[in-house]
Amino acid sequence: MQNDLTWTDFEKVEIRIGTIIEINDFPKARNPAYQIHIDFGNIIGVKKTSAQITQKYNKEELLGKQIVAVINFPKKQIGNFMSECLLLGSIGNDKEVVLLSSDKPVENGLRVG
Repeated sequence: MQNDLTWTDFEKVEIRIGTIIEINDFPKARNPAYQIHIDFGNIIGVKKTSAQITQKYNKEELLGKQIVAVINFPKKQIGNFMSECLLLGSIGNDKEVVLLSSDKPVENGLRVG
């Protein structure tokens, strides 16, 4: 089933570039996950999220990585953690997520569109 978006619909989605500045284990998550803090620049600031990406990524390779995220979803309580954005990635047949990122360094907070 296909649902066509209008340009007005698409313009409502705030997809931004940010840099991961902190990663912590999330032992209270139902499935293995990290708690991630992302810097979206001076205007937006730092937002946090959780991500079930422990099979594909270790904390060391995530630290400093620029990623793509949606920043204007409502906050969502995940266990004892409040998620403020959604990392974007592709989901393979193995159900593991590969994060979307910029192929060159850019300013944090830039809009994707």
